[in-house]
Amino acid sequence: MQKVILETNLQGVKFIRRGKVRDIYEVEDYLLIVATDRVSAFDVVLPNGIPGKGKILTQISLFWFNKVKDIVENHIVSSNVREFPEPLQVYGEVLEGRSMLVRKAKPLAVECIVRGYLSGSGWNEYQKTGMVCGIKLPDGLTESEKLPLPIYTPSTKAMEGHDINISFDKTVKILGKETAEKVRDLSLAIYKRASDIAEKKGIIIADTKMEFGIYDGNLILIDELLTPDSSRFWSIKDYKPGQSQDSFDKQIIRDYLISIKWDKKPPAPELPPDIVQKTQERYEEIFRILTS
Repeated sequence: MQKVILETNLQGVKFIRRGKVRDIYEVEDYLLIVATDRVSAFDVVLPNGIPGKGKILTQISLFWFNKVKDIVENHIVSSNVREFPEPLQVYGEVLEGRSMLVRKAKPLAVECIVRGYLSGSGWNEYQKTGMVCGIKLPDGLTESEKLPLPIYTPSTKAMEGHDINISFDKTVKILGKETAEKVRDLSLAIYKRASDIAEKKGIIIADTKMEFGIYDGNLILIDELLTPDSSRFWSIKDYKPGQSQDSFDKQIIRDYLISIKWDKKPPAPELPPDIVQKTQERYEEIFRILTS
């Protein structure tokens, strides 16, 4: 069993914040993003993590950043610990494979979501209104059905709790027309490129969430990219529209927590070993499929 890294404590390095999964530090003119093995469900961090999860998320992000770097620049400076600033060298064993040294970009105030299939909150909204984020969709669509064309459905970023879906017009008010249109077009282009790559490997990317920031006056891609924590990955051979799909993510954990009737409020219960192992295997499987 791999060692589980639930949090980092890099003495002598300026700590910025701790998210649900990532610990962020400031080093010289850069940020250091460390993906831990923490796992959350229903917006609550669970007491035990998934061994190796942080490394898998980091390596999948790096894979995709490289695949779309001709579409848009990203925030990566280096993922090679040996190239990190001197104060970090003593922490090489902890940082290896799960960290990225990145540019300090100013994040945009919206999450950029692209949906190619009707699932999750999009499916819930469609059932009530026939629309998703103000976009009218054809009548009679079923759960998990492929959309005629991918749609851009942004949301506001929430520090706690669920993000809130918003219309494109609202993003124009938040970001300005030029920036709003540019991030929409870039998001759709990234999704198309990634979908084409994934489909050749037998994987559907049902939807994904990405983030952009401003660095030196330019839009760049930041945070993570097309990981199981930010995307729905489905098997093409198992895909059946009209129902929910088995995803390569932490659905195993959500199903377990629902089965024990947890109230979705902290503190979260500890996951049993078999659920941890099954979830770990799921993450490892999508990593092998995508990056092979």
